[in-house]
Amino acid sequence: MTTNSLPGSSGISERVTNFIPSLKLFLSRLWDLFVNAVLQVRIWDSIYPGLMHALIFIGVTIQVLGTFVNLTQMPLFIPLLELPFPRGNGYLAFELVMDLAGVAILIGVIMALFRRLVLRPKIQETSWDDYYALIMLALIPIAGFTVEATRFVTTSPPWAPWSPVGNWLAGLMRSAGMTPETAIGLHRYLVYAHVILGLALAASIPFTKLRHLIYTPLNIFLKPRRKSSTLEKIEDIEETELLGVGKISEFTPQQLLSFDACVRCGRCEEACPVAFSGMAYSPREFIQAMRQLMQTNLVHPNGNGNQDEEILESQIPEETPWYCTTCGACLDRCPAFVNPIDEIVDLRRYQVLTTGKMPKSVGDVLRNMERQGNPWGMPPEGRISWTEGLEVRQLEPGDETDILLFLGCAYAFDERNKNVTRSIVRLLNESQVDYGILGLDEMCCGETSRRLGHEYLFQVMVEQNLEIFASIKYNRIVTPCPHCFNTLKNEYSQFGFQLEVQHLTEFLAEHFQKADFSPNGHGLEGRLTFHDSCYLGRYNQIYSQPRQLLSDAKIDLTEMSRKGEDSFCCGGGGGQMWMETDANTRINHRRLDDALKTNAEVVATACPYCLLMFDDAIRSKGLGDQIQVMDVAEVLVNQLGDDRER
Repeated sequence: MTTNSLPGSSGISERVTNFIPSLKLFLSRLWDLFVNAVLQVRIWDSIYPGLMHALIFIGVTIQVLGTFVNLTQMPLFIPLLELPFPRGNGYLAFELVMDLAGVAILIGVIMALFRRLVLRPKIQETSWDDYYALIMLALIPIAGFTVEATRFVTTSPPWAPWSPVGNWLAGLMRSAGMTPETAIGLHRYLVYAHVILGLALAASIPFTKLRHLIYTPLNIFLKPRRKSSTLEKIEDIEETELLGVGKISEFTPQQLLSFDACVRCGRCEEACPVAFSGMAYSPREFIQAMRQLMQTNLVHPNGNGNQDEEILESQIPEETPWYCTTCGACLDRCPAFVNPIDEIVDLRRYQVLTTGKMPKSVGDVLRNMERQGNPWGMPPEGRISWTEGLEVRQLEPGDETDILLFLGCAYAFDERNKNVTRSIVRLLNESQVDYGILGLDEMCCGETSRRLGHEYLFQVMVEQNLEIFASIKYNRIVTPCPHCFNTLKNEYSQFGFQLEVQHLTEFLAEHFQKADFSPNGHGLEGRLTFHDSCYLGRYNQIYSQPRQLLSDAKIDLTEMSRKGEDSFCCGGGGGQMWMETDANTRINHRRLDDALKTNAEVVATACPYCLLMFDDAIRSKGLGDQIQVMDVAEVLVNQLGDDRER
């Protein structure tokens, strides 16, 4: 006897299978909304504005909910929507909470005015709607307290002390000679004023800064679920007609929403290394310019707007997209989760893939990658020149290994980083792990081309690399380059590549715990400070492993003031490694200043770009006798001393 599936059972199973991921995504979005829009965890990065905003937000939320409860007690809603709450002691608690909420709003407004008028932080911008919002937020609870006070003067309820502010204000009115008859006549007009103020505030939300009350939670809920370190893939790139964004109408609805979600708080600008260094770029001004274009060309198209207007020919200079280092500091700080990097890369893609208008240095780098397969423009056969005199296994198709060491272009072609590569090999050989390199078969991972806007070249390199990876057997990839690491781990998955990828410091930190590897601490003298790479730290949360390695190597580590998630960019990311920069606005000089303030003799990095940017800053300032830069691998090899065979 055979058992057949019930008719339609496969369809039900398929719907259930599709429903579960959708449910998980929805719940994930709800959790994000709760954490970032309700609890507003990012607001608390700065205590004063965090407390100020929390008082206003909590107070307004309670007042709105309380007003809804009050409305349900009115004849218009009874019995359809009448709530059984508040009654008895619950009503007394309700009155107390509503009064305290009004006080919280007033304290928050006072703090906001004090910050704008007295403290006046540099990052803060002020426009008419800022003061409008604060004045309205203050008038509404004041009107509410006054309404409550006139009611108390008229009725003198025994529970009045449970509304302490209204009761106190009623006492002042009685002391001033107000009679119950006067209070009851005044009460009606105050109620009207209170209602009108509330309705006016609600009606003005779309036209003032208060719009963030709606748009910010929506943006948090709808933001892309991919990691902040990854860029959006252009699907079917050989067939699609839209390569990048040249017009404001070509941004996605979510991107357009994010322009309205921006509250102009300035946290992005405060964290931005480009703005800090004095370049003509601010993420806040960029997003606000995008919003202005959206308003002019999409929201009010019947006015002076032009939906076909080129973005880079109106309010945005053509060089603007090329300032960003894609360090992620702006996105990491933004409480509204606005992501300027996505828009910057979209504009770069349009310039590179559609118009061909790009800085000469960018064109040169992309040409090097197309012709030679690396941004240095070095002949591909030079990729293994660093292996001379070293015992390094070069894998062939069909070979097996535990660790596939993916070095990346910087460690293969740059002379300074070749020294680091030799140190890496020595550490792996000392560790007696089973590893191998691809040798001449290794290709650029494509990170630079993607950040510079050449998505097509990036996708070609991904396909070539995946074909090479598939020709050998290995358990995990280890790479010393954070940019390769981030791309292989987080962006290759867009093309179906799923495998464990580790940064070298992660792998070595694991290995030190398992093997007899004891640095004797005699190789390096003086103080050392460690620089957190943006793509290793901020984007991938690898902070402890490099420090653990330095600690195990008995290093005297002193930290810079800007470290960890607050680390300052070296200035080399986003393709900036190959771009020309004004000597007066170089980001790497600012970061070197941070290191000099620690009085350290050595700056340690775990990124080839960071090493080169520090090295350039040290040489430019003529400080080679005072401070030097080394990779963590070089530091560890130095700590091995000369008592072991190199």
